[in-house]
Amino acid sequence: MALSPNMNVMLRAAEKAARSLIRDFGEVEQLQVSQKGPADFVSAADHRSEEILYEELSHARKDWGFLMEERGEIKGSAPYRFIIDPLDGTTNFLHGIPHWNITIAIEENGEIVAGIVYDPIRDEMFRAEKAAGAFLRNKRLRISGRRDFSQSLIATGMIAPKKPTHKHQLAQVEAVASKSGDVRRFGSAALDLSYVAAGRLEGYWEYNLKPWDVAAGSIIVKEAGGFISSIHGNDNPVYASGVVAGNGKIFDEFKRTLISASAEKDAA
Repeated sequence: MALSPNMNVMLRAAEKAARSLIRDFGEVEQLQVSQKGPADFVSAADHRSEEILYEELSHARKDWGFLMEERGEIKGSAPYRFIIDPLDGTTNFLHGIPHWNITIAIEENGEIVAGIVYDPIRDEMFRAEKAAGAFLRNKRLRISGRRDFSQSLIATGMIAPKKPTHKHQLAQVEAVASKSGDVRRFGSAALDLSYVAAGRLEGYWEYNLKPWDVAAGSIIVKEAGGFISSIHGNDNPVYASGVVAGNGKIFDEFKRTLISASAEKDAA
């Protein structure tokens, strides 16, 4: 299957950065037993990965802009920009848990038109381009066909107690857990979205995310036939305060459950 030039550029960059992160991850597992711990080392690994991605992508697309977790925004002259998270799932990486990824998206005039989420440990490359479908390597992705919310597996990402939406999410977790099949907390927004696209999960929601957490996963979900939106209102989910994704059969009930639980918490 022939890949587009832009997809090839992203894949090559992600795979190069992944080799550096895999080496660093091996060191982190050794550092876990040290008194100081691996936090400083992981921060350096994150920066090394972003440096590799920026170098590779800016060389291939010289006039494009960038939005990155570490460097922030770099303006370009083209209507395109890369949105990058060099290490999504940092806390998992920090503790030697093999569930983290690299994510790259392409945004054209405010719309996400392509994205990849690469899990180097499992060598799973989730990818999608607008109107071209979503894939795990060369296998076409389809969302789950499960219709019953009570049998659906849902993921979320908990936020710090000091955040204003924390109490709402606790209420939502209780509501979703009581109505769905079960709730999981894996620690990587990009992989949660990719798992929805792959049919491994029926739904996912989270608050306080950044654009680089959501951008690539959002197009992978949509191109696999799923739905993604802001939890409240009609904001672009990539830039919203809260995001919800799921298959079309449970999406409406899932979103209503979240909104209702939040409203009941406000009224309490």
